Amino acid sequence: MNCPTADKLSQFVDQLLPEHEIAEIKTHLQSCTSCGVVVNAFQEEQRFIEETLQTPTLPDNFTDLVLDQLEPYEKPVKHRRTKIWKQAALTAAGIVLAVGIGATVNPAFAQLIGGLFSTNQVDKGLQIAAESGLTKRVDLEVEDQGLTLQVEDVIADSSRVSLSYKVLNKDGKTLDTHLKMAQSDNSITAIDQNGNVLDGLGFGTGWRQESGYGFIQFSIRGQDNLERLTIRFNLVELNGVKGNWQLDVPVDLLENRKLTKMADLKDATAVHHGVEIDLKQLHFAPSSMELYFETAFTKEEWLETEEAIHKFEEKFGISSMDNLVFGRSTAIKYHIENAEGKVIYSAAHSTHSKTPGMLQVESKELSTPGGTGWIHSFVPKNEDQLTFVLDGVYKKEPTDFSLTFKPKDINEHPVSFDYKGTHLTIKSVKKTLFGKDHYVVIKMEGGTDSLDADLGNYIAVDGNGNSYPTKFVSSIQDLKDKNGRHRATLELHLEGLEEVPEELTLYLVSMSSYYPVEEQWRVPLIGEN
Repeated sequence: MNCPTADKLSQFVDQLLPEHEIAEIKTHLQSCTSCGVVVNAFQEEQRFIEETLQTPTLPDNFTDLVLDQLEPYEKPVKHRRTKIWKQAALTAAGIVLAVGIGATVNPAFAQLIGGLFSTNQVDKGLQIAAESGLTKRVDLEVEDQGLTLQVEDVIADSSRVSLSYKVLNKDGKTLDTHLKMAQSDNSITAIDQNGNVLDGLGFGTGWRQESGYGFIQFSIRGQDNLERLTIRFNLVELNGVKGNWQLDVPVDLLENRKLTKMADLKDATAVHHGVEIDLKQLHFAPSSMELYFETAFTKEEWLETEEAIHKFEEKFGISSMDNLVFGRSTAIKYHIENAEGKVIYSAAHSTHSKTPGMLQVESKELSTPGGTGWIHSFVPKNEDQLTFVLDGVYKKEPTDFSLTFKPKDINEHPVSFDYKGTHLTIKSVKKTLFGKDHYVVIKMEGGTDSLDADLGNYIAVDGNGNSYPTKFVSSIQDLKDKNGRHRATLELHLEGLEEVPEELTLYLVSMSSYYPVEEQWRVPLIGEN
């Protein structure tokens, strides 16, 4: 599946999606680091809200007290409804944004003091940009059906364009800002200075009930020729009310781009355990620090992988075997130290591992074997010296592991296996009872030695030699079992196999493995080393 929107991932974390969509996203998260970072951010936000909602609130008349001391803002510009613009669909495969909004600041007070971007309801990078004076108040709005969409503030630099907005009723009361992009025909597009719709930009929305604010963000990393943008709202539904809310928000990028500093990382290349690493650039934007780098297989490593793929194709007759072995096959684990040797940033491939200081991850597959281009964005910090330190590499490898069992005996005699730190027991083999399509489902439980573990990609073969590629849903938890392993579950869906056979053989086709470096590779990023 394509990468879900940040809005969809937020609903996934809040358990607001149908079961089949939850299952699809769980499967997607096993192979997509970017979406995993977003999910982690939303989960951290949930914990933050649970804690901060316990804190005392401001008195009911606090806003009035402040209003008495401040001059009112100029009357916002109001636009009449115009003709309906042609809807343009956004795509952001491999690029996702970690966005989220809390619910502890009085919206009216936040507006008077400095708007959403001056509060802890946005990430630290945007707060720093706001403190530096990058917030531009636009106060553009459009009204229909008694509801007003109001875009209040914009922050833009070379990395992203972020907008805060509110939805108001006739009395000026703030309403729920969830735009339900995935469930409606609402669209928000970015248009460049030449009138071209930029379909490839990463796009995300954030909202939280009763916060009074919504948040929209476009990633513009790598878009060096952008001088101006128009963010075009084409909304046909707000708070369950059908209508027509058309609004253009102009964004000038020329001046703020000058605030970004770039450093080329020349000759910063290395090879570890068959993985090539090439550090490209370091960008310092007002709202983020970004490391650009690429990973890929070495030629020798890829030749071994290619040979294994051909053997699998001959064995199972599946021409698309490379999809199980190849996609986003390489990654790295590293940290960044300051002059005192303190770790201030870190990054891991796992969707479960903590990533101090990280804002978001963007990635795209390259034409090179196992190649991926990465952009890791971190909260900007005022450091005179930074050093990149490689901890290890990840690579997806073909395996030769297989397991044969009789499904009817599983209930009385569960089958267990261990492979590279993954310990699983087959608990049940059943066919689905509901839905249009019936297929066999294998459920496993167990544990892993590491949160960075990969539960692998499987093909099932029945007693007659028929093969069935599997889709899977899996999870690895922080919580450990009595053996000190992280609890894990794996559910394999054998689509096309409608009845439970007498015998099944599971072939573990590929699995990502982590290899720590024997000797740390250290690269000076800034400052004397």
